[in-house]
Amino acid sequence: MGTQGYLEGVTETVFTYASPALKFGSGASAEIGHDLVGYGARRVLLVTDPGVAATGHPARIAEQVAAFDIAVTTFDGARVEPTDESLAAAIAFARDAGPFDAILAVGGGSAIDTAKAVNLLTTNPGELMDYINAPVGKAREPINPLLPLVAVPTTTGTGSESTTICVLDVLSLKVKTGISHAMLRPRLAVVDPSLTLTQPTMVTAASGMDILCHALESYTARWFGDFAAKRPEQRVPYCGANPIADMWSEKALSLLAGSFRTAVLDGVDTEAREQMAMAATFAGLGFGNAGVHIPHANAYPIAGRVRDFRPEGYPADEAIVPHGMAVSLTAPEAFRFTFDAAPERHLHAARLLEPDVVGDGADVLPGVLARLMRDIGIPNGLGEVGFGEGDVGGLVNGALQQQRLLATAPKTVTDDDLAVVFQASMEHW
Repeated sequence: MGTQGYLEGVTETVFTYASPALKFGSGASAEIGHDLVGYGARRVLLVTDPGVAATGHPARIAEQVAAFDIAVTTFDGARVEPTDESLAAAIAFARDAGPFDAILAVGGGSAIDTAKAVNLLTTNPGELMDYINAPVGKAREPINPLLPLVAVPTTTGTGSESTTICVLDVLSLKVKTGISHAMLRPRLAVVDPSLTLTQPTMVTAASGMDILCHALESYTARWFGDFAAKRPEQRVPYCGANPIADMWSEKALSLLAGSFRTAVLDGVDTEAREQMAMAATFAGLGFGNAGVHIPHANAYPIAGRVRDFRPEGYPADEAIVPHGMAVSLTAPEAFRFTFDAAPERHLHAARLLEPDVVGDGADVLPGVLARLMRDIGIPNGLGEVGFGEGDVGGLVNGALQQQRLLATAPKTVTDDDLAVVFQASMEHW
C-alpha cells in the first residue's frame, strides 16, 4: 500500500462517476422489447403499482415487449413509499413466479425501488435486513450478479432510474432507510416524458421538489477532495461534489427554473413535462454520484413518523408524507445552515432558480425555495403535515441514523444542529 493516497491524513484525489445507459424521448417506452432482446431476455418480470397500472402504461408496454417473443409476468402490487413488508411480498411473488432473466420497472421511484429489491433478493441469498444500510441493517454486499434491470419512470422526480439506492420504511422501527450498492443501478433508463402527463398535480409538485433537492444537495455536498483518501475497495457511489456531477446539477436547476411552476399549474403542457423529465434525469446523474445530505437525511424520519397526513393525489387509505415533499420540508432551513460552508455555491444555485433574486447572505436560497414551495402548493412546514415541537427529538434521532447521507454534508452536523433545523422548519412563511 505504498501509494501516497492511502496514507493517513492524505485527502482524496480521485472521484468516480457511473450511470445507466439512457434512452430519452416521447415514444421511447415503445422500444423496450428491442432493448430486452439485446440483453438475451426471454422471461421478464414487470414491476409496477396499482395507480400506474390503472393508467394502462404497464399493460401497453408488456404487450409491446411480448411481441418480441418475451414472456412477461406482471407484479402490480408495489406500494407507494415501500416498506419492508411490501418489499418482502414482492420478493416472495418473484421467487414463486420465477426464474426470470430480466426485470422491468414501470412507475415512480417506489416501483423502481421495489424492482431493485426484487432483483437483489432473487439473485442473492438472505433477506432484506441483511442488505439494509447500517446501523439499521447489516449492510451485506451482494455476492452474485444481478439481472439486467430496465427502469421506466412515470413520474418526474426520484431519479431512481439512475441511482444505486433502494429506499424503504422499516415499519417496526418507524424509520426510513435504504439499501445502497453499485450493483443496484439499472442497466437501462428509459425516460419517456409522455408517460408523465397522467401525473396528478400534487405528485408533480412533490416529485419536482425531489428533483430540486437532488440537484441542490449534490451541488452543495462536501467536495470530493475534502474527504480522506480511500483505497479502491472503500469507494462508494456517493463520492461528494465533483466537476461532472456539478454540470448535471446546474443544468437541472436551470431546467427547473423554466418549467417547474408551469408543469404544476398546467399538467398538459408537453414542453414543461419534457423539461421536468430531463431535469429529473440530469439531477439523477448528478446526485447518483455526488450524493445528497441533510434534507434527505431529515426526510426519512419525517416520512417514517407520519400520523394522519393524506395529501391530494396519493392513496387516501393511508397516511403518507411523499418522499419529495418530506425532503422539501426542511430544505430551506438546511441550506441556511450549510450556507457558510460554500456561500458562492448556495448563491449561484439560488440565481439559477430565480435569476433576478437579490442579496448575498444565508437567507437568499431559503427565500427562493420558500417562494417556490408556496407557489406550487407544498405544505407550509412540518406543522402542516402534523408535527410539533414535541416531535423534534424523535425526528433528530431518526435523521442521525442516516450517517451515510450526513457524511456528505458540506459541514459537520450535530444533533443540536439538526434540532435547530427541525424546529425552524415548523413553518416557512
